[in-house]
Amino acid sequence: MVPSLQDAPVELVNRVVEREALTGFLEAVRTGEGRALVLSGDAGLGKTALLNDVAAQARGFSVLRVSGMQSEMELAFAGLHQLCGPLLKRVEVLPRPQLLALRTAFGLAEGPPPARFMVGMAVLSLLSEVSRERPLLCVVDDLHWLDRASAQALGFVARRLGADPIGIVFGTRTPTDEVAGVRELRLDGLADQHAHELLSSALSGPLDARVRDQIVAETRGNPLALLELPRTMSREELAGGFGFPGTAPLSGRIEESFARQLDALPGDTKLLICLASAEPSGDAKLIWRAAGLLGIPHVAARPATASGLADFGQRISFRHPLLRRAAYRSATAEQRRAVHRALAEATDPVADPDRRAWHRAQSTEGPDEDAAADLERSASRAQARGGPNAAAAFLEQAAALTVDPARRADHMLAAAHANLQAGSYDRVLELLAMVRAEPLTELQSARADLLQGNVAFASGLGSEGPPLLLKAARRLEPLDLDLARETYLKAWMAAMFAGDLAIGGSLADVSQAARRLPVSAHPDEAELVLDALARVIVEGPAGAAPVMRRAVSAIVDACLTPDQVLRWGWFAHAAAVGSWDFTNWRFLLERELKVLRTVGAFDLLPIVLATLGTVTTWSGEFSAAAAMFAEAETICEVTGAPAAAFGPTILACLRGDEDKAVPLIHSMIAEVEVTGQGASVTYANWVAAVLYNGLGRYGEALAAAVASSESSSDLFIALWSLPELVEAAARTGNTGVAEAALARLAESTSAGGTEVGLGLEARSRALLSGGDVAEQYYLEAVDRLGRTPLRPELGRAHLLYGEWLRRVNRRVDARHQLKIAHELFSELGMRAFAERARRELLATGERVRQGAEESESTLTAQETLIVRLASAGLTNQEIGAQLFLSARTVEWHLRNVFGKLGITSRRQLATALHRDGALLDR
Repeated sequence: MVPSLQDAPVELVNRVVEREALTGFLEAVRTGEGRALVLSGDAGLGKTALLNDVAAQARGFSVLRVSGMQSEMELAFAGLHQLCGPLLKRVEVLPRPQLLALRTAFGLAEGPPPARFMVGMAVLSLLSEVSRERPLLCVVDDLHWLDRASAQALGFVARRLGADPIGIVFGTRTPTDEVAGVRELRLDGLADQHAHELLSSALSGPLDARVRDQIVAETRGNPLALLELPRTMSREELAGGFGFPGTAPLSGRIEESFARQLDALPGDTKLLICLASAEPSGDAKLIWRAAGLLGIPHVAARPATASGLADFGQRISFRHPLLRRAAYRSATAEQRRAVHRALAEATDPVADPDRRAWHRAQSTEGPDEDAAADLERSASRAQARGGPNAAAAFLEQAAALTVDPARRADHMLAAAHANLQAGSYDRVLELLAMVRAEPLTELQSARADLLQGNVAFASGLGSEGPPLLLKAARRLEPLDLDLARETYLKAWMAAMFAGDLAIGGSLADVSQAARRLPVSAHPDEAELVLDALARVIVEGPAGAAPVMRRAVSAIVDACLTPDQVLRWGWFAHAAAVGSWDFTNWRFLLERELKVLRTVGAFDLLPIVLATLGTVTTWSGEFSAAAAMFAEAETICEVTGAPAAAFGPTILACLRGDEDKAVPLIHSMIAEVEVTGQGASVTYANWVAAVLYNGLGRYGEALAAAVASSESSSDLFIALWSLPELVEAAARTGNTGVAEAALARLAESTSAGGTEVGLGLEARSRALLSGGDVAEQYYLEAVDRLGRTPLRPELGRAHLLYGEWLRRVNRRVDARHQLKIAHELFSELGMRAFAERARRELLATGERVRQGAEESESTLTAQETLIVRLASAGLTNQEIGAQLFLSARTVEWHLRNVFGKLGITSRRQLATALHRDGALLDR
């Protein structure tokens, strides 16, 4: 039941709908349904009153509260620490990676910077543990003033609430990106009738009707304005309506009203209030220590308390956040510097050095090298606790206080790099514009070019990244050769993604420049990989093959640190794929995936999962691949990154699901106009050729394969399309096209020398041969591909061999090969190729029953993924950590799965996996 309006605060008299919504919200949480809600609206509309009301209604709940503070926005995890402080004695129950992340974020332990989503996962697990005892309500007021690290963590938690009795209610003026996707309840001003009632409650005497209507109209029913503005209006103004101009923004007029109330206070009280407004922690001991340094007596608090402006108890608080803002802004610049100076001196330099450095920086009147040095030291600690966003704030402030132009430029470049790591690309470009206005050294200028190129590449501007990175690499050569090599590697990868859309920084441009670099006597893995990739473009596959194999072996055999795996992983993949070395490619991907999970690099996880899923799909393990794609999509949902369509598209094409595949193919091609990554077009056309070859529509396969293979700037996918091109061209009588494609394919596969490459080459040669020569090539293809994990390609070798045997009237032999192909395709779930094999078997006179339509699993993608992880032996807590769910939510999903599969325990999952065909690898 909604509490009676007679019992409600007067500010809530017209909030029946909102209060009912919040009551329903609490009841849902009480029954075990995790929920989050954003209350949004302008300052003064009653968000805080509603938040207080819902907290009062939460009988039987544990209630945690936090309020964002404008002056604390740059202190990473300050808000989260405020919320979770009472729970820190419970953190030992968390999995170790989450425990370390949370302790590091709160400055309780030293360690590498915690991934922001690892911190979010730790908070989710902690809140879930607390909610086991009783439902939990988290009230977050003034989200727009919460530090970004805390906002990101709480937004993450809000989107991942499942079967835990946890409710999170945010109050904010405008929903921020951090809570995107969370249900919003927008507040408007009070209706006129209720606005009149509220205004009357704020007055001690009668009010002229015209003045009343004017105030209600100009405040637009804003409850705080209705309560506060009349406090500072004279009787003459209330009687005649004068002195209430409506030109200033409403929040500004409310703040002005607060400022007038503050002006009426004694001087010591005003300075004390300014001091309290500058220290958002509300720590009474700290504020009174600082007050003592300023000579402010304790009695100065009495007028502020008597007027109801602030409460000077164990924790110092203001009547409204706008009052805190007014107290700070109404002070003179010298007073603000004085209170910050006192707070810096009063803050323990050992227990809280970062807060001390921040206050000290605010106390300076002009440039201050010592204060800048303090901020620079704090930046590294801020990076370790709150990640790059926090470090960037300290470094930008350090730059503002630095006199020396060279050091100022270094600070701004470091801040730009931190913003790049945080994904704040617009801010990086703003800082680079400021940096370039400074007198720069050649190294600083090259670093600026490198940052701009990284922004272009990381933000998806595919055609802009390669030339910028190439320019930076060339400038770095005489200055920092190791950094130049790493930049050339990044430029090479950017050029490959851009494909034919790269302008002024093609693969040929990058490779030729990299080949001119001096060679080290003892090259490390990065140098070997760069040399191999550059050679394959400049010299061709044959010339590059020995160096390519050496580079792959060095990377595979090396005991790389996690940092090296992250820095070189993609380039090592490129060398393996360029050699048709699928075994080592998969090994490198799996090793990188393990490292990414360990360090919590969630920005890279979806990319590696999607790539490993492509290899897994190509191996015919469709269910395992689908689980990888589902996990990648889950991570993208959590991080807000766009989900790549590569994985689902190849899966649909190999399965022969035209209805799903064609829209995905068209979408990938259309997105190129936005991303500028030409590789997407090459990939889409390659898998389209696979789809249409499977369907036996060779004309369409030919067109797609030609489009894919013609990419002049693609080292891999264009080559993968060549077997499809040979098959489609041979089937449509385009022998010249097929022979040209075979020549290109053989140049690469012969250099690589792997069973995969040589098997595909033999299968392609067989299509263009006749008699005993063709048969020898088919047998070689079956033999070589049979020794690889690429079962779909083996099945296609049997299919093509069987088709050839039927056409030369060897029907008995043809049936044998076609049966093998049909059984393999049916087992894998490759419906189009299975149907093609079935039709061929019918043509041999063999009676083959058409395969039953594949039944869809009753499990959702997330349930299927949870089942696979549970059957692999992971605990609920481990599954939750991997999928960003609480252990209780995993448990809830498993109960649903058990009901759908008709089982009662985890021990029966493996049997159910084999019994339910929709969950098999196929």
